[in-house]
Amino acid sequence: MSGVLLRLACTAAVAAQAVLAPAPAVAAPDPQRSVAKLLTDLQQLYRKAEQATETYDATAGRLRQQQAEVARLDGELARARLALQTGRVDAGRLARQQYQNSSDFSPYLRLLLARDPQHALDEGHVIGQLARERADTVHRLAVAERHKDQLARAARRALDTRLSLTEQQRRQRDDVRVRLADVERLLAALTPEQLGAVARLEQTGATGAERDLTTSGARGDDRPPSGEGMRAVSYALAQIGKPYRWGAVGPGAYDCSGLTSEAWSHAGTAIPRTSQEQWNQLRKVPLNQLRPGDLVVYFPAATHVAMYVGAGKVVQAPRPGDRVKLSPLASLPVLGAVRPDVGQTREAG
Repeated sequence: MSGVLLRLACTAAVAAQAVLAPAPAVAAPDPQRSVAKLLTDLQQLYRKAEQATETYDATAGRLRQQQAEVARLDGELARARLALQTGRVDAGRLARQQYQNSSDFSPYLRLLLARDPQHALDEGHVIGQLARERADTVHRLAVAERHKDQLARAARRALDTRLSLTEQQRRQRDDVRVRLADVERLLAALTPEQLGAVARLEQTGATGAERDLTTSGARGDDRPPSGEGMRAVSYALAQIGKPYRWGAVGPGAYDCSGLTSEAWSHAGTAIPRTSQEQWNQLRKVPLNQLRPGDLVVYFPAATHVAMYVGAGKVVQAPRPGDRVKLSPLASLPVLGAVRPDVGQTREAG
């Protein structure tokens, strides 16, 4: 990860001067601040930025679903209005027929006065059938009116929800930008010596965490992957070197859950978009039963996710300024692991 800090620092100073307005959110680092404190501050800022990104991604997903719902209801409403118009035409025709065929004689009186009572009975049956058809037409018209009104109200509510989500997404987008600006300001204020010391400390911590995980027995030997898992891993590995960009799902850039969700989509299995949804909705597996293609989720709030590829490594889109890469499984605090598929594993060998 040390290269990340150095690459970010090279661009952050320019970005902070050219793009970012001065803001008091992140103060310039105290020259006496310890390297451990600097690393902690940076990691907290990264985590806040990624959490804001995942929140933004979740809202973006709900907005896409709501847009589809609005389109569906608009289509149904258009069809209901057309059916209602047809029903009104039929009702108008029946009203005209009723007016033209009106008589002061009741059906019973016409039967008594008929020269051919059987014919009158037959005729009465036909008249009754026509009356029932008219009643059915009126009933269908009333039902169509109610259906159209219900659809109109549902379409209005769906549109209001879409507008609310759009505004919510705009606020969350601004929050992500503020969080990223905080990171850039802090990095731009660090000296090369501080950057190097922070990077070395970060690498030491990751190495120690990976060693502790291995020696504790929490991670066992790899299980054979499923066919879908291998396809997902192949896709994710092919993205190595592409930049991290918040909200991105490829093909040119990814955020953490954008990479995992797209990899599994290309493997033929749709999974939730965000790391928190993936953690909450997919089947959890112990770390000692990992197989390639499983997703490793990080931090207590499940704000980061990577894909296990075997041999204690994950492929991930790490954070702003970095690129998709291979990392040790325990390079970040592990929350747990989930399995997107239930397919049969491949035979070893």
